[in-house]
Amino acid sequence: MTTTNRHYEQPAEAFAAFLDRRMKYTCGLYGPGVGSLDEAQEAKLRMIASLLGVRGGERVLDIGCGWGALALFLAQEYDCHVTAVAPAPAQTAHLRAAVERLGLADRVEVRDASVEELEPDGMPFDAVAMVGVIEHMPDHAAALRTAARLLRRGGPLYLSASCFRSHATRHEFASRPGSRHVTEGIFGYAVMRPVSVLIAGLEDAGLSMTTLTDLTGHYHRTIEEWLRRAELHRAEIDREHPGLTDDLVRYFRVTNAGWGYTTKHYALTAVRSRMGRTVLA
Repeated sequence: MTTTNRHYEQPAEAFAAFLDRRMKYTCGLYGPGVGSLDEAQEAKLRMIASLLGVRGGERVLDIGCGWGALALFLAQEYDCHVTAVAPAPAQTAHLRAAVERLGLADRVEVRDASVEELEPDGMPFDAVAMVGVIEHMPDHAAALRTAARLLRRGGPLYLSASCFRSHATRHEFASRPGSRHVTEGIFGYAVMRPVSVLIAGLEDAGLSMTTLTDLTGHYHRTIEEWLRRAELHRAEIDREHPGLTDDLVRYFRVTNAGWGYTTKHYALTAVRSRMGRTVLA
């Protein structure tokens, strides 16, 4: 299901040159009083925590944890016990070092694993997050079934994904050079699906969908900031991996050109319950 992805095997220092201070490599959340990239990414982390119903002390599974922004945030801000998994050794090594540095070993467990390797251990998770990772999973339906199996009854799942805006758009644009540059040239493997496919996967996994939020405009603005920072810090990025800045700049420009026309970015939540969410916010 999950593939090893060469984009995430670049040195952490290269990403630190253009990401926010938490190294969150997904869409931020811009709104009133939110101007900087750091503020937007913290706002997004708080949104995820809210949608997961986090109040404090929950057991959370972070599938595809990236550089660890969400896992560290939930552990520090909400005293959650987080199991963070990813099949990218560069990312998990970076997160382990951060866990050690911050004294969070009692709250954050880091595993080098793909989603298909995860099995119930007798104690289900209170919540599961899949933040910008399902695009790198060839079998998204199986990944969602695994996530559902690991959730407690009534537990919420948060999923964010970049999607083709329709089946017709996917058919027309998936094989074009710009799309293939991103999915194959940058990542090595990635696939976008229409959001309806992901909703069907959630439903087939036995989950009841609770919210759908369009974050396309927020991701466009996030990437504009990444692009600005990548060009500003070209020397630092290319010192870690020569030529990476040019690859990033093309990736960001291609991606931002497609938002709203061929692609969208959504956040979805679902709950492991036949009746859906019984208590409304």
